[in-house]
Amino acid sequence: MFHKVLIANRGEIAVRILAACRDLGLPTVIAHSDADRDSLPVRLADERICIGPASPAASYLDIPRILTAAEMAGADAIHPGYGFLAESAALAEVCQECQVTFIGPPPDAIRIMGDKALARRTMAEAGVPILPGTQAPLADAKEATAVAGEIGYPVLLKASFGGGGRGMRIVREEAAMEAAFDSAGSEAEAAFGGADVYVERYLETVRHIEVQVFADAHGGAVHLGERDCSVQRRHQKLVEEAPAPGLGDAMRRELGETAVRAARAVDYRNAGTVEFLMDEAGRFFFSEMNVRIQVEHPVTEMVTGLDLVREQIRVAAGEPLSFTQEDVRWTGHAIECRINAEDPESFLPSPGRITAFHSPGGPGVRVDTAAWGGGVIPPFYDSLIAKLITHGEDRAHAAARMRRALREMVVEGIRTSLPLHRGILENEEFLAGGFDTGFLDRFR
Repeated sequence: MFHKVLIANRGEIAVRILAACRDLGLPTVIAHSDADRDSLPVRLADERICIGPASPAASYLDIPRILTAAEMAGADAIHPGYGFLAESAALAEVCQECQVTFIGPPPDAIRIMGDKALARRTMAEAGVPILPGTQAPLADAKEATAVAGEIGYPVLLKASFGGGGRGMRIVREEAAMEAAFDSAGSEAEAAFGGADVYVERYLETVRHIEVQVFADAHGGAVHLGERDCSVQRRHQKLVEEAPAPGLGDAMRRELGETAVRAARAVDYRNAGTVEFLMDEAGRFFFSEMNVRIQVEHPVTEMVTGLDLVREQIRVAAGEPLSFTQEDVRWTGHAIECRINAEDPESFLPSPGRITAFHSPGGPGVRVDTAAWGGGVIPPFYDSLIAKLITHGEDRAHAAARMRRALREMVVEGIRTSLPLHRGILENEEFLAGGFDTGFLDRFR
């Protein structure tokens, strides 16, 4: 096991990693920006090192500063959490060169899955279903138009690198292709440093289903079931749950086995999530793979009883998975709401000082957060305040507990998404479980 773990992240995921390290008896050091000097992770860690000013580019995204912090602290492992450098092949490679363990997948797996066009080609070769489209970046709008003519409109232009809805454009007719191509490429260049774009068939009515996978360096590879993440705005998830409503046992097995095949195709190790799009006919297609722990990993933890972050650390230390596929059992249902510091109507960010904060409790309720009364949500980073998770004996039970928890939660001083989530959990379409990615537009 490691001597000390450096946590190269902030907010609730940093607190979550701290908890897993404490359970394993591992000392921790938090690498933080100047804006997070008084944050909860900084207060909780055994040691702390400031790695730069508030700007992410000069702190959380600065690889030399992070490696220097690890060297100064004597840390022999780095956990990147999610976001920032969690999917950076460059960081994983530098860690190898510096003999510091990157708690995540190998650089090659990150590189393949980070290039969405290459990932599509790799998955097709592995027999994983993909949507019709290109398996290499497009040369120009003319080529995009030719491909769209073959596969049929509407199509989706997607950045080869990055995610989160940036560098994506839906094109419904040929006349709109050139402007959409230029716009997607420009946004991708600004957000991810690369303007490469590919095209695939766009499904109008679709569910977003993802499968949690885990693999070790000893040949072990398992899936931990699926999550439904269809309640989202502009590809940003708002509500996640496990298991996905309405799927039969045969479909669940097929999804899980396909996800494991995808992971094996890139010699994957550690925690990862294979994302699929499912159409109205129940056919599923590979979308992408997130090569890190997911924001929504707690819903899988709640239904399996497994500690995924602890398992990440163990596997990165060279230990085999602590369970086999046959050991995995799913119990009940879990739902997660992402409570963000934003206006629930306009979705504009609402940073500032929290004047009052109360976490709900009671049976089946979990809150992952780094917020407290008097704490500040800075304007420089993601607006996530807390993840509210409930577990019940079935979906209706979990939803009832979520409604209770949402009513009990108090966040004052800033605008939050709490009113939006309360409305969703009382919506008949959501409660019936028959929703898709267009749900929020209909709801609003």
